[in-house]
Amino acid sequence: MNNPGWIDLQVNGHNGVDFNAEELSAEEFLRSAEDLLASGTEIFLPTIITGALDKNRRRTELILETVDKYGLQKNIPGIHFEGPFISPVPGAVGAHDPAEVCVPTPENMEKLISAVEGRVRIVTLGADCENAAGAVTYLRSRKVIVSVGHHMADYRQVHAAADAGAQLLTHLGNGCPNLLDRHNNPFYAGLAEERLTAMIITDGHHLPGELVKIIIKCKGVDKTIITSDASSVTGLPPGDYSTLRNRAILYPDGKLYNPEKQCLVGSASTVSQCMDFLASLDFLTADELLRVGRLNALELLQNAGMEK
Repeated sequence: MNNPGWIDLQVNGHNGVDFNAEELSAEEFLRSAEDLLASGTEIFLPTIITGALDKNRRRTELILETVDKYGLQKNIPGIHFEGPFISPVPGAVGAHDPAEVCVPTPENMEKLISAVEGRVRIVTLGADCENAAGAVTYLRSRKVIVSVGHHMADYRQVHAAADAGAQLLTHLGNGCPNLLDRHNNPFYAGLAEERLTAMIITDGHHLPGELVKIIIKCKGVDKTIITSDASSVTGLPPGDYSTLRNRAILYPDGKLYNPEKQCLVGSASTVSQCMDFLASLDFLTADELLRVGRLNALELLQNAGMEK
């Protein structure tokens, strides 16, 4: 489909480079970023998942120093921290390491974001974690967009996070156990909270096509953002890999899966591929595809202080 320059708010790696790897180098990040930008992604947020706070800060500093050195600020305006302030419950924690999950105290949040003040665009946290509403208020005061996800939050907790200023839902329909209560669960809670925009992964594996339709029809085109959750395996052939600190199998159909944890490990798709799958469902107009693949994310970043 026609690509106007998609925006991806959640990218963990690309073409063999894992943004969360301890040995990540500036040269590797630059190569990966240039490859990704050439693939049809115009703007993206490198995403750092749950990990030790000091190590995550070092990775973030390396990434942003590289961005500044090579003049990529308009294409890479900041960082998305997906954790470590999430639920450690199996299923909700997903491919993240539960041992590295921590409480979003002011001290922990300051330690995470202070070294890159003004460059943290999004923090994903669990709406059911201790001090969740206070954490949202704190992060919003620092001009950080807050997304809730990787949690077992009920509607009351999701509603409280929205009251405190949360704006997004991280990959709604994923980051939760395979089996849920049929009525009281974080998926329905996210759908029901009308103030929160749903980020969804439309790679054809994270959500079946019919569920993609349901989410977009429920949330509305103006409250949906497509993201890839791409991993370092994106662009590589099928096989066994180590990515995002997990063993993962990339199947010929593009599914990236950890059989031990029985969960997906990010995706192996770019946002352009996700938009192609969404377009193939044939229920959105070209203007609506532009809205969910670019304009909603662009407006979110601009309202949070990104230069226009």
